[in-house]
Order: sequence, then C-alpha cells, then structure tokens
Amino acid sequence: MTRVVVVTGTDTGVGKTVATAALAAREVAAGHRVLVVKPVQTGVGGDHPDPHDIATIEGLAGVEVLEFVALDEPLAPDTAARRQGVAIPTVREHVARIRELLPSYDVVLVEGAGGLLVRVDAEGGTLLDIARDLTFALRRRVGETISSPVGVVVVCRAGLGTLNHTELTVTALRACQVEPAGLVIGSWPATPGLAEECNRTDLPRITGVPVIAVIPEKSGTLPQPDFLANAPTWFA
Repeated sequence: MTRVVVVTGTDTGVGKTVATAALAAREVAAGHRVLVVKPVQTGVGGDHPDPHDIATIEGLAGVEVLEFVALDEPLAPDTAARRQGVAIPTVREHVARIRELLPSYDVVLVEGAGGLLVRVDAEGGTLLDIARDLTFALRRRVGETISSPVGVVVVCRAGLGTLNHTELTVTALRACQVEPAGLVIGSWPATPGLAEECNRTDLPRITGVPVIAVIPEKSGTLPQPDFLANAPTWFA
C-alpha cells in the first residue's frame, strides 16, 4: 500500500521545503517511486515572485512533483485567494485528488503551506484537516490492530522558541488523533550555540516525538548529485 507523508512546519521559513526534498531523496535512495504534492502555493506573482516550492524540490531530489493551486500574494492561502478573487479547492477535494494519485507511487509526500493551522481553503480547512482526513481514510485493520500508511513529519527550527512552537504543533495533531511520526530540524547551524544544542536534546523529551533528521543549513544550495548523496545521512 502506498505510504503518505504529510510534511508540516511549526511556522513559515523553518526549512520545510528542503526537508521535504530530503525525505524524497531518502525514499529515492531506497528505490521507491516518489511523488511530492503541494496542495497550495502562495507568493508566486508580482514583480518579485517566490520560487515554486515544487521546483526547488524537483531540482534537489529529482522526483515527480505536482502543484494543485498557485496564488500570487505571499499570504495565507485563503486570504490570497480571496484577494485574488479566485476559488480554491476544499480540503475534501484536495484529499480526494491525493487519493486518486496513490496507486501510481510507493510514497506520496504532501507539503503544506506555512504552519499546521494555516487555512488552505475558503471553508476554514487546514493542513491538519488534510492530515486527519487522509489518516482516517487510509487506516486499515491488520489482525487486532489498526495501522495507517499516513505519517506526519513536523519540521521545526533549531533556535529559541522552537520548544513552544513544536509542542503546540504536536499537541494540535494529537488532539485530532494523529500521532506525529517524527521531527525534523530544518536548518542546523554550522556552529550551534547553547540554545540549539539544548533544543536538540529537549525537543524529543518534551514532545515524546523522535528527531528523525537534522538538516545542515544551506543544504538547499547543494547541486542535485550532492544533495541526493548527502540527504540519507541526515536521518537518524
């Protein structure tokens, strides 16, 4: 059965896109067919557009990518869509489309926009709703236990503030009966300070979720061959 990994962040700018590329590269190294889906991308219009996250991921990991919606202004998706005067799909429609894609791949990575509770549709739906709906839709009974091929990875900062933001994100997931699969520190400094070193130890202690990867800063600037070679070594 196809595995789905939903990648969220504790905030915007925490290294979520490079972390998604690293997760994809690890799956490629394992010989898996990988697709990365970005349900909603914002900030790609105007005089100084942001790069599309899927283009960054494709360039780093060399995997297939798919973007459902692209919006001009660098705002929350529901706000950007409202200001642009366009309709965007609901969470239910996003989930249905993702499920249609599953049979063609071994692993499908779903990268969110911003943090877990950023609204991705006009009805108040969030990435948390996408993760929850996919989890419950794809759960299956194996013997006496319930298993799910859906995992949620939380990308977090290394520095001050990350303990609070990460615990809030993990708590929100658990409130919807979605247990995070792991934490990824999205940008680890070349010379970490006391806060970073302590946080690396404290993140799994306070959340009960393991740190599964630590990604060195500026990894997103690596050429694709170097990124593919190094990415699997960043995982525990």
